[in-house]
Amino acid sequence: MNSALKLIGQQKKALFGLVIICTLCLMAIFAPIIAPGAPSARVGRSHQPPTIEHVLGTTKMGRDVYTQFVWGARTSIAVGFATGIAITVVGTVIGLVAGYVGGRTDAVLDLATNAVLVIPNIPLLILLASFAGTVGPMAIMTIISLTSWPWGARMTRSQTLALRSRDFVTAAKMIGEPRWRIIFVELLPNLLPLIGINLVGSIIYAIVAQTTLEYLGFGDPLQVSWGTMLYNAQNSSAIIVGAWWDIATPAAGIALIGLGLALVNFTFDEIANPQLRSGPALSRWLRLNRTRNRQLEATR
Repeated sequence: MNSALKLIGQQKKALFGLVIICTLCLMAIFAPIIAPGAPSARVGRSHQPPTIEHVLGTTKMGRDVYTQFVWGARTSIAVGFATGIAITVVGTVIGLVAGYVGGRTDAVLDLATNAVLVIPNIPLLILLASFAGTVGPMAIMTIISLTSWPWGARMTRSQTLALRSRDFVTAAKMIGEPRWRIIFVELLPNLLPLIGINLVGSIIYAIVAQTTLEYLGFGDPLQVSWGTMLYNAQNSSAIIVGAWWDIATPAAGIALIGLGLALVNFTFDEIANPQLRSGPALSRWLRLNRTRNRQLEATR
């Protein structure tokens, strides 16, 4: 665990990603301070360009885009992180139990995983949302969580099957340790890099899926989020009338949180697969080789 934290601290891309994520999260937490006022309040003219008074312009309804962006980050980031954690917990528990217990339990859980896995997620989300009508953030989080856990479960099950035959697991069985302790004390710590990859990927997917549903009109129009901002901008033909800021602002927020999470995910990949760490070493070797060649040419 200490080596993993040390590796994360040494990775510039991971630190840069954490800075982006923490900045957006702090912006969402302190929204009442940095963007006082109601995001739904009419404060200016329709589609007013960015000015000193409205730094990111206004929407067709005269609402301040900056205020909506800051308050919308609360909903989008909260739903993304909560849904990602729920997906990871469900997938990890099912994968651990199926991989370690085996037998009929593994067969049943694997059948359930495959049944959900073969169903295309986005069309299923649209179908469930259409039956539910207008859905709020909690309903969206529930729908995504119930349909997006199989990938994490499959990865966790495969790794658990590989770890189940290791010596430390065999020794734990021989001294009579209970199953729950072997699963959560012996196996789970060895799966942390994989769980980290699953968590980050699930958060990214949850934010994109939530935005997709809201952009298609299945979200609550009274709830401000980056997805509903895009939906309202599309309905007001923001691009056609030249109000690029109405769409660019929430799109930039989604891109930034995705970039930050992806940079952190690259580091988890390197922890899980040490062979990926050869990239920086190879780059240093190439630089040294070029320096030597220049020095040799200078001495001739």
